[in-house]
Amino acid sequence: MAGPPLPLRPSLPVRAAAGAWHVPAGFGFLLRRPGLWPFAVLPVLLAVVLVSAGVVAGLFLVPWVVERFAPAPLSVPVWVEMSINVLVVVVTIGSGAFLGLGLALALTSPALDVLSSQVEARARGHAGASSRGTGWEALQALRGSLYFLVAAPGVFVLGLIPIVGPFLSMGWGGWAVAFQMTDSALSRRGMSFAGKRRWHRTWRAESLGFGLAGMVGLLVPFANLVLAPALVTGGTLLVLDLEDLEAERLQPAPEAEVASPQP
Repeated sequence: MAGPPLPLRPSLPVRAAAGAWHVPAGFGFLLRRPGLWPFAVLPVLLAVVLVSAGVVAGLFLVPWVVERFAPAPLSVPVWVEMSINVLVVVVTIGSGAFLGLGLALALTSPALDVLSSQVEARARGHAGASSRGTGWEALQALRGSLYFLVAAPGVFVLGLIPIVGPFLSMGWGGWAVAFQMTDSALSRRGMSFAGKRRWHRTWRAESLGFGLAGMVGLLVPFANLVLAPALVTGGTLLVLDLEDLEAERLQPAPEAEVASPQP
């Protein structure tokens, strides 16, 4: 006989908002625990240099990109032209920052992997470890960083497609951010690259909400300079929370007590 049905998930917007909430939660968790700061120093220093360089490069590219890919004056309604121009500018600058963040992640992936492990240890009392060993986890962390770095040109190219391009660019960038920032926590659970892709498909709304919030954070002055460790912290907390949620959903409902007949 089949057991009781699993409880339904909340609506997609609620799930996406829950994922996005883990970005500020990552900042808060990191700021409240000075013991984690030494693990974040190197990623922050490199992010300051490389994200800033990416933003400057994006600013220099803005006139060239707008001239070639924005709609010609009076070819579309003024409000459409202004909206597209703003989106093109945001995507160009954001792509530069995205590339800088990708370089910082690739260069500091071992340090960020340790940070993720420390976050889990403080949140759970212990850090999970896969049966495949530390070397395998380090290799997966490096592979994830390179995947994120390779995604950076795609973010820029998609943003150049008229009308829908900026939205596609944000979506692709958000997916890459979520994939990378949860990479260490999922590697500790023994997940291969294919297993991580399945995990993100299962939790698509939460993952994309988290990633899009991270993309917005790239454009926030000063916050984007500490974004790498904060997002790794938030991504680790996201994995832990969804793991708890899945365990709760799969837990069998308690059987109703049968009243004994009165004598």
